[in-house]
This record gives sequence, structure tokens and C-alpha cells, in this order.
Amino acid sequence: MASSNKTLVPEAKEAMNRFKMEAANEVGVNLKQGYNGDLTSKQAGSVGGQMVNMMCPEQQWKFTRKNRNLVGHKKDITFSMQAGL
Repeated sequence: MASSNKTLVPEAKEAMNRFKMEAANEVGVNLKQGYNGDLTSKQAGSVGGQMVNMMCPEQQWKFTRKNRNLVGHKKDITFSMQAGL
């Protein structure tokens, strides 16, 4: 399978690089232009995680929990999380 790690809009590549640098600055990771293969997995993951937090500041999940002891018993639960920006 071919890699899907391509920028669909070539003009957006520079904006994505600036966005990545900004996220790295916020989490204290020192990125340089070009190859950053010397980063640890933890550092790279923290940059990616910060980018997601900046793009999606609020996420909400809804699910139905069933009590296995009582037939037909349902309780709707909503979890909300807001990332600190």
C-alpha cells in the first residue's frame, strides 16, 4: 500500500511546517528544519499530540453503558474533555 503521508494541497506545506514548529515550541521540543531523526519517540509524540490538541480543542464522546446484571438496563453517559490551550 502506498504511503498516505502526503500534503494534498502543496501550498499548505509551509503552513503545516510553521504549525509543527509552533506546537514543538509549546511542548519544549527543539525542532530544526529538515530531518529530525534524533528525536525520541516521546518527543515526536508530544509534538503530534500538541498539534491534535490545537486542531481539536474540544472532543466529546457518547456511549451507552449496559448493566450486565439487569436485563434491559441502560444508562447514557457523556464524557467531555477540553484540552488546555
